[in-house]
Amino acid sequence: MKKTLFLTVLLLTGLTAMAQSGSGFGIKGGLNYAGNGDYFDSTRDAFENPDKNLGYHFGVYGKLGGKIYLRPELVYTKIKSTYDNDDFKMSKLDVPVLLGVNLIGPLNVFAGPAFQYILDTDFEGVTLGDVENDFTVGLNIGAGVNLGKLGIDLRYERGFSENEVNFIDTSGGIPINDRIDTRPDQLILSLSLKI
Repeated sequence: MKKTLFLTVLLLTGLTAMAQSGSGFGIKGGLNYAGNGDYFDSTRDAFENPDKNLGYHFGVYGKLGGKIYLRPELVYTKIKSTYDNDDFKMSKLDVPVLLGVNLIGPLNVFAGPAFQYILDTDFEGVTLGDVENDFTVGLNIGAGVNLGKLGIDLRYERGFSENEVNFIDTSGGIPINDRIDTRPDQLILSLSLKI
């Protein structure tokens, strides 16, 4: 019993020592899966067409604190959504400001607001109107594992409100009643490296 307890404490101490600790900064990048319409129906569709709504991101982050930390990030994101074989593409700057807690060993959880600024939108073969708001606020919530300078996290992002762009008829500039939400729910998988 004592040997088991000793080995458990030794293992947890080793894992804690391997976790990213203290303040610092680093780089990050990864994949985004944008869910359009009913998010869970869209997620099921990902197994049949894995690249349909796949995007990517890269950026920098800072970390302030220890067990409880603040992690602001500046991330360039490019997402793609497919509608009836046509692609809607959007590039944006995301600024999540996350409050996190190191739970046990390398495991941490975090949540916080995510600010979004739209840089560009494009829909193949269709003219788009102006986006309702170039700047919106959403929420990031997730969990991660840090091993040494390397970290991996998975988060869910959703907007606090819809932010739509209208289709415009290319022949006469007349608005069409279809819209696309530029703040779709996302699953975001990131790999980070502390510098």
